[in-house]
Amino acid sequence: MRSMGLGLVSSLALAALCATAALSADAVTRIEAAPVPMESMQDFLQANPHCQQFTDQCSICAVVDGKAQCSTPQIACVKQTYRCTMPQSK
Repeated sequence: MRSMGLGLVSSLALAALCATAALSADAVTRIEAAPVPMESMQDFLQANPHCQQFTDQCSICAVVDGKAQCSTPQIACVKQTYRCTMPQSK
């Protein structure tokens, strides 16, 4: 009978411990950055017709025959607004 009581107490203690851990995990505050409004690549290219190369800090893109050709995105990058890195020379 004593071992049955110990098993019950152990089970209750384990349940209380798990409940406490679950409740404390809910208390974590998440801070999320405000999303930056992103323009589409097409909008960027229309607004910057003389740009030959551009980046969004994840990929490097070049304009070839009027179409963008981009590198594979880097690992763990944070996409930002497009920025022209090579304007067309005159």
